[in-house]
Amino acid sequence: MKRQQRIETSGPLSGHVRKGRRYLSPLAATGVLHTGDWVRDDLPDLLWPVLTLAEFGSSAALRFVRWQGAVQRDLAGRMEPSVLADGLDGRLTSLDRLVEKVPDARGFIRDRALEFGLLPQSVAMALASYPERPAAWLVDLDFTPPDQPEVDLLARAILEALRDGHRESIIKCLSTWSAVQAGTFRSDASTIDLLKTYPNDPATRSMADSMIRAAWGAQKGFILTKEPTRFDAAVKWAKVFWGMNSMTTRCIRSRDGVGAAPSTEADSGQAPAGETPDNGSHLQRLAMDLLSSYIEALETSPARLYDQERQEVHSGLVARAGREVITALGLPDLWCMEHGAHVGRILVEVRIYLQWMGLQDPSIYRKYQEYGSGKAKLYARIAKEFPEHLLSRQAVKDSVGELDRLSHNHPVVDHRIVDTGDSFAGKSLRAMAEESGLIDLYRHAYYIASGVTHSEWWSVETHCMVRCLNVLHRGHLIPSLSLNSGGNVEIAESWVNALHALIRVSLDILGTDKEAVTTAFAWLEPEEDTPDVSGNTTDDEHSADPAVSDPEATEQR
Repeated sequence: MKRQQRIETSGPLSGHVRKGRRYLSPLAATGVLHTGDWVRDDLPDLLWPVLTLAEFGSSAALRFVRWQGAVQRDLAGRMEPSVLADGLDGRLTSLDRLVEKVPDARGFIRDRALEFGLLPQSVAMALASYPERPAAWLVDLDFTPPDQPEVDLLARAILEALRDGHRESIIKCLSTWSAVQAGTFRSDASTIDLLKTYPNDPATRSMADSMIRAAWGAQKGFILTKEPTRFDAAVKWAKVFWGMNSMTTRCIRSRDGVGAAPSTEADSGQAPAGETPDNGSHLQRLAMDLLSSYIEALETSPARLYDQERQEVHSGLVARAGREVITALGLPDLWCMEHGAHVGRILVEVRIYLQWMGLQDPSIYRKYQEYGSGKAKLYARIAKEFPEHLLSRQAVKDSVGELDRLSHNHPVVDHRIVDTGDSFAGKSLRAMAEESGLIDLYRHAYYIASGVTHSEWWSVETHCMVRCLNVLHRGHLIPSLSLNSGGNVEIAESWVNALHALIRVSLDILGTDKEAVTTAFAWLEPEEDTPDVSGNTTDDEHSADPAVSDPEATEQR
């Protein structure tokens, strides 16, 4: 007997279907919803029309339609019309499939493309800037890394496809136009009426755009049900495309400005490695330089932009820990267990997360992100329960809006699942530590730091209470009126060492290019004075002062 689904009838997740500790929207609970990313998976395969339309505008779509018709006439009778229509849908991999069936078709395809002006030099150079691309025969140029003009065209073409819904529809309509000319297109009367005047009728263009985009996704899903491997070659090429982009162009932040060069300045102003001023004043700058070098190593090393979740999670968690360390190092009053326990706790937690996730299937990184997005959705729903007089305040509206954005839920199609389990992994941090070989780090560092953070009585007693000296009061404990002076340089140094160890572990798990890592951390001289990936230092430094070199030893103190 099928188990009846439990639907929440109250609370912030009212209307959601509960399965264990996961809450699914009604649509997600049907099991028929599958979200896709056409830019990631399909745009590289459609790069030729994407670039050509960026160069000539959407009106150039007529050139593609004429090209489709001419090639279909050239190859008429050589294959089934449906196969011919599929081969001319604008995808590079489709051209390869077509040529595989009729090898001499490449001559007709390329000649007609030149005839209709679909392979200008700018587009040809941009296509030739990618190795291992499908239909490489389309452009009679050898692979050449892109110069600035090619990068500019590629960036503009992708941005227009992303931002302009009409441009996206034009690109996705190429498969429909090919089928229409081959006589294989079938649809209802209202759809056909919209397509008859598309894209020339301003009155129906917006409606037709929406219809085309929806039909394109549905058609792709239908193809996959019949032929699950149909787009495998496209996905393989997409990984090459995005990976190549990571090697030929750098990351840009809004503060950089257009054309700003990445900073590789070696003279950071910090004290030389191994030199430790008595007051620890150099430590904040040292931590900033470590984090900057980590980011530099990642951004100058080839990245997996197709399945980017792993690097996003690593860099995000390391940045989270690094920012906490940097901030705390600017406030010497926090350099003690009472006020700084959370810093050590975060460093250990992130270390365990990254090493444990590194042992799992790569899908764990997306699971981690989706768990967080679900929590953002839950927090937004809870915030909306505020009384009306609070919800009317702009600050509250902004907060709810930001949580809604961070849930990455569609504003119309509610697909985001809320998981209220104790962690994204469905297990405790201790279990993760055991499985990743970090149980000693967990026991020696995280335990004590957690005790302070959670105000366990031993911590409250030692940090916040003093013994009453009135003999008549039986020596009871009373709140202390003095604050911990902080300023423990050994604790501050242990945070920097732990951050450096965390950075090295992350770079190692990500397989970051060794030359990029060496260049980014070249300012750390001599290398033997710096922590290794295990969080320890060389024997000489360790024997000189174990409390400084071993984060765990410092935490215990």
